[in-house]
Amino acid sequence: MTQTATENATLATALRHAAGLGLERLDAQMLLLHALGRAPHDRAWLLAHDGDALDTAAHTRFDAALQRRLRGEPLAYITGHQEFYGLDLHVDARVLCPRADTETLVDWALEVLRPAARVLDLGTGSGAIALAIKHQRPDVQMHARDFSADALAVAQANAQRLGLDVAFSQGSWLDGLTGDFDAIVSNPPYIAAADPHLAALTHEPLQALASGADGLDDLRAIIQQAPACLAPGGWLLLEHGYDQAQAVCDLLRGAGFADVQSRPDLAGIARCSGGRRG
Repeated sequence: MTQTATENATLATALRHAAGLGLERLDAQMLLLHALGRAPHDRAWLLAHDGDALDTAAHTRFDAALQRRLRGEPLAYITGHQEFYGLDLHVDARVLCPRADTETLVDWALEVLRPAARVLDLGTGSGAIALAIKHQRPDVQMHARDFSADALAVAQANAQRLGLDVAFSQGSWLDGLTGDFDAIVSNPPYIAAADPHLAALTHEPLQALASGADGLDDLRAIIQQAPACLAPGGWLLLEHGYDQAQAVCDLLRGAGFADVQSRPDLAGIARCSGGRRG
């Protein structure tokens, strides 16, 4: 925009400008709230004040954020916030942005956990799964693990800010871990290395996305290692790709798991599979 246009800008004209560039309205609203220093849930305030002037500094911040979003950067990386299971998580490019479909995994875990259960979250990333479970079930003993020190820093900061007591450790899946966990949950990498969709995911950490030629390498490793770390009757619950349910269920049965089953995501696609140690 020209200097004159910037000086005359209101919240409404800024949103119209974003729409003219092809940005979805919700994204534009979230970016404008971020530029104004307001909370993500203040959309009602934004609508009620759409005639307010947008000062030059806020407009500059909004325009910079707008350009980042138009280049394909995830909204959560720009604003630094992502809501998951009712929690406001801080995220950045060190971790994947938590997705609503992963709440299916949390729902399932909450169903099977006994009182004071010991739970392990593998590949915790931002800490989304572990923190959601701990928030809903303060009685559980929650342990979260990730290979990435950067990811652990994000998860630990979220736990501290939210006041949730989670133990963290660095390591590759279950390597070096002992103990009888009542449940192990994980949303590991599951995209095939040659999948063309990876080309569009240039902002996210690749190591948290791809997993071998068929996308199952990390799922295989977890399934093979999990029985030694599960208590009798303990559950292993895994998120996977939209077309991997049958393969993951076969791997679980092959590793001796009982009650093997899958759960659908918000679109009705089998997104999580799991089983119980006999």
